[in-house]
Amino acid sequence: MSPGMMIDETNQLQEIRKKTFPEQPAGMKLAANIISYLFHPVFVPVYIIWFLLYVHPYLFAGFTDFQKTKTLVMAVVSFTFFPLVTVLLLKALKFIDSIYLRTQKDRVIPFIACMIWYFWISYVWFNFGKTRDVVDMPREAVEFAMATFISTIIGLMVNIKMKVSLHAISAGLVLTFFIIMGFTQDINVGTWLTVVLVITGLICTSRFIVSDHTPEEVYGGLVTGAVSLLAARVFLNWLS
Repeated sequence: MSPGMMIDETNQLQEIRKKTFPEQPAGMKLAANIISYLFHPVFVPVYIIWFLLYVHPYLFAGFTDFQKTKTLVMAVVSFTFFPLVTVLLLKALKFIDSIYLRTQKDRVIPFIACMIWYFWISYVWFNFGKTRDVVDMPREAVEFAMATFISTIIGLMVNIKMKVSLHAISAGLVLTFFIIMGFTQDINVGTWLTVVLVITGLICTSRFIVSDHTPEEVYGGLVTGAVSLLAARVFLNWLS
């Protein structure tokens, strides 16, 4: 849909969005909605941390089962629980019109709140190994957490201009993460990268089908996620 403006019945200027993507059958919409929920931005970071903890062959090899579980719980609390509770509270207090954050205005406070939660987890994981008797957090986990934090900063700035797709931001971040992992690690990431590419395509297509995003907002989200990951990598290299 392409954005426009109109005057509503209360003489307020409101944004309208004209549909540009063809109407799809009900079954296609249902599948797109399921994909959108499964790969919602509050869940995707947890999937990646779970992957690094339990699927990647060696990143967390030095962690005990308890330490792995603790790390996953920290990810769930910071990436999923706090953002969800924040949005629900904002809706209950009527600071936002919908929990689906359909307007640019509704996204401002959640962006800032997530910025705080993501900074906290990035800071804790970055300093994990500096505490005595605590195993160092793998750089990849720190880099991914920092990238999610940076994505909220860039996303907030982009949100001033357009309602950038949050799903696409998370998809672009993950895709870039796996591409870089393929170049920097001595493991075969071909299968994983193929899966991520397919999922990225499904996410973006689903947003075209069931949301009011324009192509610029979806593709802009992919770029935002990619830039965030690259910025996190450069920043960590600088700190090192």
